[in-house]
Amino acid sequence: MKVEELSIKDIEQLVELERLCFATPWTQEQFSLCLAQEHFYVFGLKSGNRLMGYISFFLVGKEMEILNLAVHPEKRRQGLGTKLLTAALSFFRRKKGKKVLLEVRPSNVAALNLYRRAGFVQVGLRRNYYPDNREDALVMALKLL
Repeated sequence: MKVEELSIKDIEQLVELERLCFATPWTQEQFSLCLAQEHFYVFGLKSGNRLMGYISFFLVGKEMEILNLAVHPEKRRQGLGTKLLTAALSFFRRKKGKKVLLEVRPSNVAALNLYRRAGFVQVGLRRNYYPDNREDALVMALKLL
């Protein structure tokens, strides 16, 4: 599997994977609105024509905000999340980016471990951030040299 940039033609698979991975998944309309914006990117990993994982992010100026990183439940713990994150960060480095931000649930231990291994550190806390259970969000950042 190789990382490729996704587009509006991949929206049905994005929505399907969202439903498998998140308690409050993005809708087709949300993806459509974001994909129409020039600063929004989605990179994905496919097995054949089947989407196995994706990372979505905004790039504005020298900052990147990671919105979602999802891996199909059948493909977790196989390095796909690392591969997606690495590809997005490499893309951002080529754009001369300086700072990456994201929010993550404290209960999402796998994601926290992934981000910490990549060098992210906690820089803030958003109380009652997630609408499904009012869980806080940890704000994490990575400064690129």
